[in-house]
Amino acid sequence: MIAKAHSATLNGIEALPIVVEVDLQPKRDAGFVMVGLADQAVAESKERVRTAIKNSGFMIPAKTIMCNLAPGDIRKQGPWLDLPIACAILASDGVLPTSELEETVILGELGLDGKLRPVDGAVSVAIMALEQGFKRLILPKQNAAEAAVVVGLTVFGVSSLLEAVELLNGSPFVEPEAFDDSPEARMPEYLVDFSDVKGQKHAVRALEIAAAGGHNVLMVGPPGSGKTMLARRLPTILPPLSLEESVAVTRIHSSAGQKSKDGLVWERPFRSPHHSASHAAIVGGGKNPKPGEISMAHFGCLFMDEMPEFDRSVLEALRQPLEDGVVTVARVHSTVTFPAECILVGAMNPCPCGFRGLPEQKCVSTPASCIKYAGKISGPLLDRIDIHIEVPRLKPDELLDKQDGEPSAAIRERVVRARERQNQRLGGARVNAKMSPREIREMVVLDEECDQFMRQVAARMNISGRVFDRILRVSRTIADLDGSDGVKRNHLAEAVQYRERVVI
Repeated sequence: MIAKAHSATLNGIEALPIVVEVDLQPKRDAGFVMVGLADQAVAESKERVRTAIKNSGFMIPAKTIMCNLAPGDIRKQGPWLDLPIACAILASDGVLPTSELEETVILGELGLDGKLRPVDGAVSVAIMALEQGFKRLILPKQNAAEAAVVVGLTVFGVSSLLEAVELLNGSPFVEPEAFDDSPEARMPEYLVDFSDVKGQKHAVRALEIAAAGGHNVLMVGPPGSGKTMLARRLPTILPPLSLEESVAVTRIHSSAGQKSKDGLVWERPFRSPHHSASHAAIVGGGKNPKPGEISMAHFGCLFMDEMPEFDRSVLEALRQPLEDGVVTVARVHSTVTFPAECILVGAMNPCPCGFRGLPEQKCVSTPASCIKYAGKISGPLLDRIDIHIEVPRLKPDELLDKQDGEPSAAIRERVVRARERQNQRLGGARVNAKMSPREIREMVVLDEECDQFMRQVAARMNISGRVFDRILRVSRTIADLDGSDGVKRNHLAEAVQYRERVVI
């Protein structure tokens, strides 16, 4: 008897439906034949499944097991097909009713003792199962919380093959997973706060604007001036993730094997890759494409400390994702797209030695080395960074000041109000940094005074059209923080100062 079990495989962050077909053939040499374009991890499941079935208390059929993974033109990856293969074998042998497998998606990696290990991409599989019309999802207990977020699908978390068999045989003792949608579950806990920051009011203000409008930032300053400290606190002033955003972030992290202990990721991501990271590590890629750091920072912050130390090709690869909000990885057999809507925060020293402009320390960098150092970040990439700020080293009296800075909660309230104005104006969860040129013309209307001011700025700074639009986007965000319906001259003036080159 042929038995079919439904499962899935991952292609990037998308789950593709897979059908596991098993037929037990009466032959003397009890073998296990698997076909269907399986990778090494799937091919090795034959021995894991055999041993897990035996150690779970079931008889291994003394027949040749013919297993087909359909469709045959999709490469099946990973060990999470163990459980559906085992269930299909038991159903073909009469241990399980085949009718129970028809509307159920099953996935999970088996240990030799029959216990289940967690898998990647549980949320993606749950979304696929609902879209394909399945009613039930059975997967490892550790993945049940993140999959339960999908409304309309009954999710069961099981800890072993035996428990899965009992569930499919109608056991009332396995209950479906419930999604915890309480406000307490959604509230992220940050260990850092802007109240820890001494001085640097100009930089804090710039980061508030960046958080409100989704603008990219470049901070330039000597070592020890607080660039990293400021960047690490940016997520604490971003609005809380919505349920849809949390699901999107969780899909990316889960497909990369980084699962949250609470099921869904409720904290804004903060990624800080080392400057030696490769192109694939930052942008995404690999033989079986995985999301890179810019996608792992989706709806959060990508912090690139010592930005000029990154490989030039890595920095240039950021240009398209920063503009489009997505990363496309092309391979011979498929093309994978990863979302990458994040705030880029770059940090760099003013020169190779880091002490340029400090009266108390001598700069040993030559003019030629300074030019080469700054030139590692190309003009087109700098054009895509809306806010350029200088972060000077603090004076002794500022360091010894015992008064706390403004707390993140207070700044976040202003950011949330500004985001609400943008959502009403632009529709959906969009931000000013993503306004199209047409939207800029419609929503940033300059009066005669502002028009004359921007003409003077354009002539003095010799700016490109892209930079001109970015100044208008930042000014629109400043106006939103100010609660103003229109952009005024003071909003434009503040936006312009964030475009002054502070590198060379």
